[in-house]
Amino acid sequence: MKTLRSLFTFLPVLSLIVLAAVLPAPAQDTPQTVFRPPKGAEYAIVIFEDLECPMCRRVSPLVEQASKTYKIPLVIHDFPLPGHPWSYQAAVMARFFDTHSKAMGDEFRDYVFSNQLEINLQNLRGYAEKFAAAHKVDFPFIIDPGGKLAALVNADRDLGKAIKLDHTPTVYIVSNRNPSRPYVEVKEPASQLYSTIDAVMKE
Repeated sequence: MKTLRSLFTFLPVLSLIVLAAVLPAPAQDTPQTVFRPPKGAEYAIVIFEDLECPMCRRVSPLVEQASKTYKIPLVIHDFPLPGHPWSYQAAVMARFFDTHSKAMGDEFRDYVFSNQLEINLQNLRGYAEKFAAAHKVDFPFIIDPGGKLAALVNADRDLGKAIKLDHTPTVYIVSNRNPSRPYVEVKEPASQLYSTIDAVMKE
């Protein structure tokens, strides 16, 4: 009887493992696709950001608002910089919350930005646990045992390197309307974001 109970206890876990194995992994952008809008969209805002970057903290709400104003997708890529001690782990945590819902992952990023000045390598996990508790999410001691979330962050970082990225935030307005110029970098996102979107849409 004890063996039978153990089997039934294990079955839900086994089901989750099997489900994870058969579900397709999310498609990753490549240097050839990063400057294209998502399927079904004519335009998009693409941003490479670092959760520890002060300028990213200032630009993040601007691109979010622009996405809503123009009703175009916002595509976020992680580009944790080597000089920022906790940005990589924060990006992995954001990916963890993405597994619950993309909206929750985006909300965690906003939460990190809003607390960026107080966060450090020692208290980052405490902030993540507080966010998880507020959203009734169990935050495990090891959030990425198989390294799959880190692999997603690494893929974004490698993508940024492949397109010669060297700073954050890097913001692009991408379009499928003009094949000869599929993207335009917003040189000063804080002041030129809206004017750049307008210019791309007029082409």
